Amino acid sequence: MRKLIYFIAVSLDGYISGPDGSDPTSGSNAFWPIGQDYVEHLIAQYPETLPGPARDAMGISGDGACFDTVIEGRRTYQNGVDAGITNAWPHLRHLVFSRSLTEAPDPGVELVGGDPVARVRELKEENGKDIWLCGGGELAGVLFAEIDQLIVKLAPMAIGSGTPLFGHRRPFDPTFFTLADSKIMDSGTIFLTYDKK
Repeated sequence: MRKLIYFIAVSLDGYISGPDGSDPTSGSNAFWPIGQDYVEHLIAQYPETLPGPARDAMGISGDGACFDTVIEGRRTYQNGVDAGITNAWPHLRHLVFSRSLTEAPDPGVELVGGDPVARVRELKEENGKDIWLCGGGELAGVLFAEIDQLIVKLAPMAIGSGTPLFGHRRPFDPTFFTLADSKIMDSGTIFLTYDKK
């Protein structure tokens, strides 16, 4: 069975974006630190997580190392649309969970308007590589029970407020994970891989 892996950048105080929910790595409001060693690690270990335009610019092609499917929530997807990118990962099967969108802005994007948990369970039963949950926090909160592994790119900063790692609505429910791997970048980011117990 395929695993659902939440692969996400997070601040020391547990946020994945600022208060406005925009992409913290690009645009006029960018504030997220991205060192050269961080990019090199992504290229070496998770090349499929780089957006299509970045892969094209770097000459990266071929299948992904870990994932063949990416899922995201409506607000996270909107960040790409606002930047003029209607399918940031054309090299992956791309699903967007939304009850408000009725038509996908890109033919390579599959809209899911129904129950996210049911759809993810169906995806897990299919053949293929693992499934990448790239955001956002609210969707991660809804899918929390389905997340098998958490890979956080822990940034060396605190931002004070924003979108929490698992959204604002996840109830108090202490859940333990086991550290499976760690990689410290000289630029300060730490890649931490946790398996759910």
